[in-house]
Amino acid sequence: MRAKGIESVLNILPVRLRNSILGEQPDFGKLQEIRLRAGQPVTLKYDGRERIVGRPSCGGITMEEIQETVQYAADYSLYAYEQEMRQGYLTVEGGHRVGMAGQVILDGRQIRNLRYISSINIRIAHEIHGCADGALPFLIQAGDVLNTLIIAPPGCGKTTLLRDIIRRISNGSEYLDGKNVGVVDERSEIGGSYMGVPQNDLGSRTDVLDACPKAEGMMMMVRSMGPQVIAVDELGSMEEVQILKYAMCCGCRTLATVHGASWQEIRGKPMFQDFFIQKMFQRYLVLCDVKHPGLIEGIYDEQGEKVC
Repeated sequence: MRAKGIESVLNILPVRLRNSILGEQPDFGKLQEIRLRAGQPVTLKYDGRERIVGRPSCGGITMEEIQETVQYAADYSLYAYEQEMRQGYLTVEGGHRVGMAGQVILDGRQIRNLRYISSINIRIAHEIHGCADGALPFLIQAGDVLNTLIIAPPGCGKTTLLRDIIRRISNGSEYLDGKNVGVVDERSEIGGSYMGVPQNDLGSRTDVLDACPKAEGMMMMVRSMGPQVIAVDELGSMEEVQILKYAMCCGCRTLATVHGASWQEIRGKPMFQDFFIQKMFQRYLVLCDVKHPGLIEGIYDEQGEKVC
């Protein structure tokens, strides 16, 4: 596992907080999150476990330090990042995502922006080349990709796994020739794009629509880029599910993820009923809980039979 460009994360932190973290001599290769909350100490997350930085006498994080971090992350141009901020995050060089919470500004019923930001969660982008090696043979048949849904609770490594599957399919392997892959990366987590350029390795035949809503992005990809495979992260609405079904009917193979604890749980959700009835996904890949990120519990076929 490696964290790319960790300096870009350290550089957006105020000097006091940066020095406090460096004083802990953290293993950045295993670091998953840096959490900043006004009035509280810095919290680091490794493999699902928390580590508090500094001593109580050092004092909690100030609102000024929170604001300074946001300004650094936005390169002192919050207006330019308004589209991202209304979704609650910014992406910095290296593909690291800076999530934010505070007071929401509404325009009617639509979120326009955030202000009085009081919490920041910096999610460190990692790539694990080869983490999909064990699963890949079960997702390929007769030299083609099987429609696959990755199921896991939050924080279990489904995006990391999806990223490596995309890379292997795009570059080609002993199981198939390289395919043109269209990635709709609504939250900039798959490619970790910075200024439109993916910071993560998604392979040589991959096109990325960054910060684009999944439903609109999948239609754009089908109409304009002619992908052989479409990949999206975290299906969450009926509209997204309907567009994904449309892409499948257009001949695109699909890779997608969804939050869930089991194959049975997803089958019980109304929005996924058609997928199961029509057997549109040929593979369901289920990951274990957050105590074992990236660990595959099982791979199931369209009948729910375990194949691995």
